[in-house]
Amino acid sequence: MKLLLVDDEIEFASSLAERLILRGIDTDWSSSSQDALKKVEKKCYNVVVTDIKMPLMDGIALKKKLQKKCPDMKFIFLTGHGSSEEFEAGVSETGADFYLLKPLQIEVLIEKINKVLNI
Repeated sequence: MKLLLVDDEIEFASSLAERLILRGIDTDWSSSSQDALKKVEKKCYNVVVTDIKMPLMDGIALKKKLQKKCPDMKFIFLTGHGSSEEFEAGVSETGADFYLLKPLQIEVLIEKINKVLNI
């Protein structure tokens, strides 16, 4: 399994990626949507875990662009803003496989990754 983590909070992204790697998940991370697009030009990932609110390009727009390149990628959205009801109303049409609210529990994230990949 190959996972791409995208979050503009560099410390959060790097430490979460490190924790996922320690649990045996092949993880790359990006601190911007633009960097994530460059990584996907080189290879496709099984799962993209992306923050919703990021500067220049949000997670929803990123998902649309990434799926043009790799249509089989699965997406898990992260948000630290608003409630789960607001999130569901705002992004349900994007086809996210799962969403998680920050602060994030890594065990829950791994469970969602496994579910999205049918592991």
